[in-house]
Amino acid sequence: MVGREKITGLLNQVEKELKDLEIAYEQYFLGIEKRSPEQQRGKFTARMRNLVTLHIPQTALRYRLNVIASRFNSYCGYWNRIQRLIDEGKYERHTSRIQRRASEPATASELPPKEGNADPVDNLYEQLVQAHQACQLRPPNKEQVASFLAKQAETIKQRFGDKQVDFVVETEAGKPKIKVRAKIQS
Repeated sequence: MVGREKITGLLNQVEKELKDLEIAYEQYFLGIEKRSPEQQRGKFTARMRNLVTLHIPQTALRYRLNVIASRFNSYCGYWNRIQRLIDEGKYERHTSRIQRRASEPATASELPPKEGNADPVDNLYEQLVQAHQACQLRPPNKEQVASFLAKQAETIKQRFGDKQVDFVVETEAGKPKIKVRAKIQS
């Protein structure tokens, strides 16, 4: 016969291990870990089998063990289903992360201009071409960009006054756009 304190300690430890296993699987499903925690799961399964066969006279502790075993079985079904979806290529979190990375804004710091260009229109045009190529779109010609900036000069002057501005190329919804921001002076 095993004492109440020892069984309580075992159940606390098993709950912690189940939580660790749950975290390991979530990290795997998010793509943080490259391999699924199958070894850890196998060890936990063997441990649960041993605990379930253990005679526990206290009803409250027996109930707590059954709750842990039930929760583990539910997780196993969930993990198997998600693993099957990943294997079939239908799992959403993996694809949504890739799509989210593709739609992140491309700032001027990520798209450095080629050296030797002192003209801001040339630098902006090169950034715009790189962003269009990254989105697999046909870039506009340089004259279109220059005429667009000339047309927007009055609007920019009204909005920012005499402040110096930076032009930044950002990708929104899969399309590169030119953004105007006031220069931060240090």
